[in-house]
Amino acid sequence: MKTNLRRLRFEQGEVSQAQLAERVAVTRQTIIAIERGDYNPSVKLALQLARALNTTVEQLFELEVSDAG
Repeated sequence: MKTNLRRLRFEQGEVSQAQLAERVAVTRQTIIAIERGDYNPSVKLALQLARALNTTVEQLFELEVSDAG
């Protein structure tokens, strides 16, 4: 799964990882892991992230060809 979280954080006024983590009640390390692609968030967290960044889950995350199977 591809994530656009980092790009969207910057498009929303350079929201820091710590600020975003606080908004959605997770640790900064969780945000780092999601941005690296090391952690796939739950549906609930994905929705919270999208809401916090005024975007949609579909704009935050994209399935890659290898994920489609």
